[in-house]
This record gives sequence, structure tokens and C-alpha cells, in this order.
Amino acid sequence: MVKFLRLGFLPTSVDAALLVLRVWFGLTLVTLHGWSKFAGFAERSQRFADPFGIGPTASLGLAVFAEVVCALLLVVGLFTRFAALACAITMATAFFAAHGGRLTGQGNGELAFMFLGGFVVLLLAGGGRFSLDGKGGSRR
Repeated sequence: MVKFLRLGFLPTSVDAALLVLRVWFGLTLVTLHGWSKFAGFAERSQRFADPFGIGPTASLGLAVFAEVVCALLLVVGLFTRFAALACAITMATAFFAAHGGRLTGQGNGELAFMFLGGFVVLLLAGGGRFSLDGKGGSRR
């Protein structure tokens, strides 16, 4: 009974967990958020938020870079820490600038906050053994 409650029958693998986290968060970000920004770039480029004062087109370009290019890099585990950093910065910007750091109420940033947490984990841990970065046994 204790083995069941501890889920001891499941193999323990940090590398497999990092693979699941990379693929889950990367594919979710690109399919639910990044792709629509990429496909509608021309229409959105003049009205996109500009939290850093670099212009709406440049801000949208950075968001697309993180949410499409870096998200796909995470999926395959290539330049994982750089990609996770870019995604984390984008999600922190969305959470604090676009949603005012709110976790509750109308227009809250709960989703951006959750994505931010996952990307910070990947930034700290790297891609794991089952990544292109980890090919050859390196965990970096």
C-alpha cells in the first residue's frame, strides 16, 4: 500500500520529466499563443502592446520570436536555457505589463504566471539528457 501511495511503481527520471516539461510547455505556447501572433503579424503590428518603448512592431516581433522560435527550440531541446530565458522574459512581461501582476479577477495573468514558472525551471535545469543539448550525456 505504501508503494502505491508513494507511486513507487513509476520509474524516477529527471531527464524524462524535463522532456515532458519542454514538449508540453513549448508546444502549448507555440500552438495556442505564438502561431496566431505570427500568422496575424501584419494586422497586429500597429496595435500590439509596447511595454519597453521600442514600438509595437518590434515588441510583437520579440514576442513572436519567443513564442514561436524559442518555443520550438524548447521542444527539441536545442539552446534550451537561452530559449527558456527568452520565453520567461516574454511571460514575465505579459504577466506584469499586460496583466498588471494580477492572479485573480478579470483579465488576470494566471496563465502567463504558470508559463513563467515552467520556463524558469527549464532555465535552471537545462534540457536534460533527452534533448539535442544533452546529446552525448551532458545535462547542460
